[in-house]
Amino acid sequence: MADEITQGKHGSVEKARAIYNYVFQTVRYDKSGTGWGRGDSLWVCDAKHGNCTDFHSLFISLARAEGIPARFEIGFPVPNGAEGTIPGYHCWAEFYVNGLGWVPVDISEAWKAPQKHDYFFGSVDANRVQFSVGRDLTLNPRQDGDPLNYFIYPYVEVDGKPLEGIGKKFTYQEAAAPSAGTARGR
Repeated sequence: MADEITQGKHGSVEKARAIYNYVFQTVRYDKSGTGWGRGDSLWVCDAKHGNCTDFHSLFISLARAEGIPARFEIGFPVPNGAEGTIPGYHCWAEFYVNGLGWVPVDISEAWKAPQKHDYFFGSVDANRVQFSVGRDLTLNPRQDGDPLNYFIYPYVEVDGKPLEGIGKKFTYQEAAAPSAGTARGR
């Protein structure tokens, strides 16, 4: 599938752009039904919908199939305003280009704002905080349970088993910058 999508493309950037466009055109942002949000590339190929986790797992799988290093990043979107509640996580992907480094892509945000399609290939907006990188994660100290699909919400084990149903609420509040006289080192 990746070979077909990138046919005639040369180099990591051209191939990644073709994959980005394929996912953008093929997958729709839709959290209806079940199965979405796990980042299961095979499920996304069949379902053709999901959330940011699904969009970017498919991008990463296709990029890696073409020999392009790619990774998963997850964090929180911070809405505009001085304070408020953060409704949930957001994820994106990065691919590696020799001589340039890691290049971000955010296909699900591009899907929700098609006028920013070109912007989200190589850029991400400033209103996000990265929390972790990668999938199938082992914590330190090591959890007794299986590696975590991704790590964004609190993880608790009781007697070596994951505890489900932990409440979570994330908020933000703008803080004033310290004045020049109170900066560290003075």
